[in-house]
Amino acid sequence: MFIKLLALKNAYINNEDGATAIEYALIAAGISLAVVASVFAFGDELENLFGTLTGHLSGD
Repeated sequence: MFIKLLALKNAYINNEDGATAIEYALIAAGISLAVVASVFAFGDELENLFGTLTGHLSGD
């Protein structure tokens, strides 16, 4: 009985099933942080660029 409990404890400690989910969550958080930082840094320039392109395409 005690040996089974030790085996269950060791199996629980060595279980790494949730590790990949945490890694993917950290990757997704990093990508979203990069997107937010780039929009914050280049948002005004992109808005001006698209406004200029819209003006040229509409013939203004």
